[in-house]
Amino acid sequence: MTAEGFLEGRRLQLARGVLLQCIMGGYPAAKFYGSDDGDLALVADPAQIHPLPWSEEPRAFAICDADELTGESSNLSTRGQLKKVIARYAALGLAPVVATELEFFVFAPNTDPTQPFQPPVGLDGRREDGHSAFSVSSNNGLRPFFSEVYKCMAALGLPRDTFMHEMGVSQFEINLLHGDPLLLADQTFLFKHLLKEVALKHGLTVVCMAKPLAHTPGSSMHIHQSIVEIGSGKNVFSDADGQPTAMFRHFIGGQQAGMADFTALFAPNVNSYQRLCHPFASPNNACWSHDNRAAGLRIPASSPVARRVENRLPGADANPYLAIAASLAAGLYGIEHELEPSEAIQGEFDVPDHLSLPCTLHAALERLKRSQLAKELFGTEFIEGYIASKTMELTSFFDEITPWERRVLAAQA
Repeated sequence: MTAEGFLEGRRLQLARGVLLQCIMGGYPAAKFYGSDDGDLALVADPAQIHPLPWSEEPRAFAICDADELTGESSNLSTRGQLKKVIARYAALGLAPVVATELEFFVFAPNTDPTQPFQPPVGLDGRREDGHSAFSVSSNNGLRPFFSEVYKCMAALGLPRDTFMHEMGVSQFEINLLHGDPLLLADQTFLFKHLLKEVALKHGLTVVCMAKPLAHTPGSSMHIHQSIVEIGSGKNVFSDADGQPTAMFRHFIGGQQAGMADFTALFAPNVNSYQRLCHPFASPNNACWSHDNRAAGLRIPASSPVARRVENRLPGADANPYLAIAASLAAGLYGIEHELEPSEAIQGEFDVPDHLSLPCTLHAALERLKRSQLAKELFGTEFIEGYIASKTMELTSFFDEITPWERRVLAAQA
């Protein structure tokens, strides 16, 4: 939209079906978004209008809510779904607090998608070989790129906690500062957009796939969650003596109750399950533990005031609004129904059957399709539309024959 039109308050409208557009560009049947495919209004959030520092000509980026023309939030909007979850907490005098950890890879341009990604050539003229995990000098070869990333984050008001090289080849992680869930979802979304745009300026490719490289750890989007009282700011997961509260247990119980049903919301793509089936500290289970990275729900070592639950299931490819909404909604469900969690696990363990999760997108969508809990928390319209869109993507994947099949199976009698 032109700056003049935006400043005049001109309404920008969008076909309702676009909210269910699949990643290949197509749409599910119109019955999932209204046979008329009427318009929605895109309403800019005044706090999320940002001049883009990497743009050569003046441009701004506005994060919008997708609202029905009657004024209420569209049921198909993932940002709207998150706002509804936050409102349900507020009705109980509670406010969730979250932080996201986002991992991503920086690669050389990949013009042939049949070929594996490669790390870029650094300032030293060499490609990284994978021995730089957690090194203080590991991003020196990409210093111009990261310098601009930091400058652009500052210009957009994106505070960062820590930035580090992760375990994969040319893989990095940022920890965003904890705060309001809607704000953190906006920041995570905006940061991913920033990464892609700045990378293009530097002749690089940033990839937020869950598992872009074989035999290499995948990329997660861990979600840290706590709850405070509105007004006092007290963390309700700890009592006056610093001990875990019943609400803390119930929140974990709710997370466990929802993880299998919501796996398709946390792991939305075929590639998501490549990460989960080759764990590398990417656990595909609903177990919980004190500071054990093999558990899907980890309680990090912390002081009582910072007691929190880390959901380790979502990948970097997850929609941050939807993943945060699903995780918080499950926790609130546990609080409201006083659900008790399983026993905490420590050390090496075998996952009990009732705490295992779907390990393919097909299985995850079938589980979501049967879930009354998902429809209760997010509405039938959203869940059925989401499944329809993701089923189209899965069908598209099965329409292709992979190099592995040609290489290994073609010679079989």
